[in-house]
This record gives sequence, C-alpha cells and structure tokens, in this order.
Amino acid sequence: MSGSRRREFLRDAGLGVAALTLGAGTARSETAQKIRVGLIGPGGMGTAHLRLLTLRKDVEVTHVCDPDRKRLAAAAELVQGTTGQAPKAVEDMRRVFDDPRVEAVFIATPDHWHAPAAILALQAGKHVYVEKPCCHNIREGRWMVETAKRSGKQLQVGTQSRSTAVVQEAIERLRRGEIGEVLVAKAWNSQRRGTIGRSQPAPPPEHLEYDLWVGPAPMVPYRPNMLPGVWRWWRAFGCGDIGNDGVHDLDVAVWGLGVTTHPSRVSCLGGKYFFDDDQEFPDTQYAVFEYPAQGEGKPEGKAEKRKQLVFEQRIWSPYVQEGYENGAAFYGTEGMLVIGHAVGWKLYGPRNKLIAERTGSADLQAHHDNFFACIRGEQKRLNADARAGHLSAALCHLANLSARVGRTLEFDPEKEAVLGDREAAALVGRKYREGHWAVPRG
Repeated sequence: MSGSRRREFLRDAGLGVAALTLGAGTARSETAQKIRVGLIGPGGMGTAHLRLLTLRKDVEVTHVCDPDRKRLAAAAELVQGTTGQAPKAVEDMRRVFDDPRVEAVFIATPDHWHAPAAILALQAGKHVYVEKPCCHNIREGRWMVETAKRSGKQLQVGTQSRSTAVVQEAIERLRRGEIGEVLVAKAWNSQRRGTIGRSQPAPPPEHLEYDLWVGPAPMVPYRPNMLPGVWRWWRAFGCGDIGNDGVHDLDVAVWGLGVTTHPSRVSCLGGKYFFDDDQEFPDTQYAVFEYPAQGEGKPEGKAEKRKQLVFEQRIWSPYVQEGYENGAAFYGTEGMLVIGHAVGWKLYGPRNKLIAERTGSADLQAHHDNFFACIRGEQKRLNADARAGHLSAALCHLANLSARVGRTLEFDPEKEAVLGDREAAALVGRKYREGHWAVPRG
C-alpha cells in the first residue's frame, strides 16, 4: 500500500468511520459489561485501532503503553478526549500484563515485539490481538501458536482481509469451484517507497526509552533512520516490506489457495536493485513456494495435487499490475479471480469473459467485531487465528531466507525446519539479548 493509500486507510479506519463504529457499538446494551483493553504501541496502525476502540460502547481502554513518551502522551490524550476517561499511560508493557483488570491487549509494536509480547500476554491470561506479521521469525510463530492453544485464550492476527465481506465472498466463490480447480496463486506488492538514507549511530532522543524499545532483540546502537516506522527495513527489528504490506496479500493468497500447511520448497531471487541506503531487505523479490500434495488417505483419485504460490515485490515501482497496486490472483482450470487489496475483485471465466466483480475496502471494524464476539462466546471461530497468521508470516520469512542465502530451500512443513542447509536452518529462529525478561520460550 502506498503512503497516500496507507494514510487513507488509517483515516477511514479511524474517525472517518465513526458512524459505522457507533452503529456497531450501540447495538449492545449500554449496561453490558465492557471488555477492558490495553493497547501497546500507539503508532500509525496502533492509533487506528485506538480510535475504533474508544468509540465502542462494549470496550473500555484502560491502558496505553509505549516507550516513546511523546506517543504515549498523545495516545492517552486521544482516549481521554474521546471517552472522557484517562487511561493508565505506562512505558513498560509488564504493567499492562500484571493488571488483573485487563482482559485483552492489542499489540501494534514493531515486528520484533509481536510474538514475545503476545506470548507474555497469553501467559498472563489475556486475550490478544496482534498486528501482522504475527512473528519476527518462524520459530517464534510456532511458539505463539502453541502458547495460544495452551492458554485457552483468543488470539487474532491483524490480517483484516479475512473479516472483510467483499474478500470473504471472493474466497467463497473459489470454494464453490467457480474457476475450477485452483492450482496456482500469485500475490504482489508493487508501489513506490522512499529511501531511508544512511546514518551513523547516535544518542537516542530523550523522550524514548530505547532499552525498552529494543526489548529482547540484541542491543544495537540507535540510529536516526531507525525510528519511527523505519525499523521495518532492519533485520533486527522488522521483516522488510514483504512482512509489512506483502503479508496481507500473501495471507489472502494462502487462504484462497486452500492450503493448510507450510510449503515444502521455496526459491526466492531478490536484492537491492534500486535503493542505495541502509535498508537490509530486498527492494525487489520474486519468490516461488511449492506445496506438497495434500489429502493422503483419500479414496484413490481424490488426493489433491501439488500447488504453487508466487510472490512479486517491487517497492520502487509506481505501477499497478492485474489492475491493482497490491493484490492476489488465483488461476483455476476454468477461469481466474483477481483481488485488489482494499479495492475489490474481478472473476473471469473461459476466454477472459468477466463473470462477476465487486468493490469494497478492508474492514478493520469487522475484524475487531469478530475478535470481541469470540471473547464473549457469541462467535465460535476467529477469522485470523494464530495458526493462520503463522502460515502467512512463515512465507515472508522463508522468502527472505532464500533470498539472503541465495539458494532454493527444502522445508519440512511438520518439523518447521530447513533441510540440508545449515546456514539457512540457523535463521529459522533468532538470537536474543541474554537474560532479557521478554525472551520467548517454547
């Protein structure tokens, strides 16, 4: 999503949809017990969540948390200005987890905090909404899935397309076989990003508790082009744009392709073809994932075939493809369906005949509704649970690994291990700051 599109989405996800939000929030009795929520990381996406949460009648935002005191003050002011009640404003997330009044937490931190914070929250008995990608590496994703299962709490991943009605209809059409058997899906991220420039280590600003911000990641010197938001281009803290915007499209592609496991082979060519700056991730990537045949044990002739998922990324290119800037396409034996992220979709039959099309934007409100309904027991299934989030995030990590080592990787979907490549296998997890209180455990 381009910078302007992202700003439009954040605007529409916030006060711009106040009427829709209030309609959903007032549907519940004013006397119903509110779910008490703490929000960690009120940056761009965190603030979008906060605006929606403060307008709900069934939620009380009791805590906001950020190691950046300026952001923390702005978040507390937003909550008080909207609800008339001041939340507790804390720099250390442990104060949120330790408060027994808090029932659920929203985690919109940098990527390296997603899984560690989610695991700590689950262990503290909280329900969790965690932003995408749900983990910084594959091993953390597995730990998060296992912890969520043991805890019995709800964990929703912030891939809101799964709660968006227009996308749900598109996936249902795939399930009904309207384009035949789907064997290949493609996702893409094509947009024009800006350079992050180059910098040297420098003292962190006085309003930032940098030690808390780094958390369990290895300590590295602060640099001016690391914050805010730029952390996503640094390996210690982010996953590149494939883990930022790309994961939304990969998630829809995996969902529509109908696979329920990891790929068994991945090959990714990529690098910095355009930007001459401090970014540590590719600005250009082309990845191919192959999924093993599924359905062993089915009657003869009924087992599913192997499937393929392709991902393209060019974050220096201001041009759309397939008619959409970011999206996912599905290729079936009887047609094709193309989904534009936060735009809509088109379904084509034989000879490229347009059969149906819809327009519609991503529905963050609906994703919140599903999360809270599951907490209350009013709905039985999260639309983007820990397992779904892990499968999509793992594609980002596998593509980055393959591009980094420059080799095709063989991957064991069950053991979640790279086979026959020690260098790549070591990168399935990460190193942590020794003795840090937030180092995750399996």
